[in-house]
Amino acid sequence: MPEAGTQVPAGGGGPGEEPASAVLREVAEEAGLATATVTVRIAVDGRPHPHSRQPRLTTFFLLQAPADTPGAWQHRVRGTGEDDALVFECRFPPLPPHRPLADGQDAWPGRCAARLAR
Repeated sequence: MPEAGTQVPAGGGGPGEEPASAVLREVAEEAGLATATVTVRIAVDGRPHPHSRQPRLTTFFLLQAPADTPGAWQHRVRGTGEDDALVFECRFPPLPPHRPLADGQDAWPGRCAARLAR
């Protein structure tokens, strides 16, 4: 789905689900990284949803992938959601990104690069 653009794993949290738990679940579902860990919360963004314009809070986290994660891989989503059976081309691009990410997701990755440089 080239129209989906380049994006980071994302999705909503369930009732009572903490944002850090939700991001780890989404990364496992969408990228297959079941043992990634949260390093730090980068930001909370209050922009409305781009399509519905409904209010939302988006929390951005810096994660650590397992040491044996390849630089690029494919992952087929399995589940009951609308992304079931989609195949994602996953990779670790340099930070900050060289081109815009979908849904304005490139607003915060530059902060990750600054934190990594410390």
